[in-house]
Amino acid sequence: MKIAVYGREFQSSVIPYVQHLFDLLIAKDAELWIYEDFQQFLRQQVALSEELRSYSSRRQLPDDIGFMLSLGGDGTMLAAVSIVGDSGIPVAGVNFGRLGFLADINKDAIDSAIDAIFQGEYSIQKRTLLTVRSEQIPLFNGSPFALNDITLFKSDSSAMITVNAYLNGELLNAYWADGIIVATPTGSTAYSLSCGGPIIVPGSGNFVITPISPHNLNVRPVVISDDMELDLEIESRSGKFLLSCDSQTTSVSTDIRLKISQAHYQVNLLRLKNYRYFSNLRNKLLWGLDARNY
Repeated sequence: MKIAVYGREFQSSVIPYVQHLFDLLIAKDAELWIYEDFQQFLRQQVALSEELRSYSSRRQLPDDIGFMLSLGGDGTMLAAVSIVGDSGIPVAGVNFGRLGFLADINKDAIDSAIDAIFQGEYSIQKRTLLTVRSEQIPLFNGSPFALNDITLFKSDSSAMITVNAYLNGELLNAYWADGIIVATPTGSTAYSLSCGGPIIVPGSGNFVITPISPHNLNVRPVVISDDMELDLEIESRSGKFLLSCDSQTTSVSTDIRLKISQAHYQVNLLRLKNYRYFSNLRNKLLWGLDARNY
């Protein structure tokens, strides 16, 4: 099996797990393709075969890659999804971070997880993405897609910004706030949740618009259909604002109008047979952690 590996620099405490993972994959005769920058870091940390292949973009990967393995936390997983793009390559994540909503394979369960994958004991979950575009300028080097969220926020620590939001051409609201978050169901458990947004079950066909520190306390998150298009006009004293698309961030002038909508493709997440969405929520968010339940 051909496996693409993506990762970032990690702490020394993770080295034994990473070494064990590579030893396990090589013992199973896997053909490994490692992200170039990550491979250079790995060679200073773990023992790797000189025969391992490297890649720096999706185009350098063979067409018959079985899946991509992300080593790190959810941020690393988002970057891996960005590299995969619309290729359809499934992505699995080994969690070396903290929460691990996306990277759901525990580092202590690497053996059983790899065995299950090689035996075909997994399912593929399709997740919706967002895209942001402007008719005036290109954004994010032609890759303006987000699995979690697209966020606008003020560029400095002083005055708030005003975000004029239109849904399918109709004015929704003028948000006086530090910014707004437009999140997918996948991203509803990330930044949007910390700003008071609801949890949306993947596959429900919705997005959520969540204001960041709104000046009007009556303004609440709004759940919208994922077939709607959101147009945004921004006002700011500084004449600019920050726009983030998952792990990518750029500064944009306020004379630029944005359009946010559902992306033209979905990403494939590899999930083991024992994965349960609501069980994952309870464990990660510590739901039911009360002595009265035990």
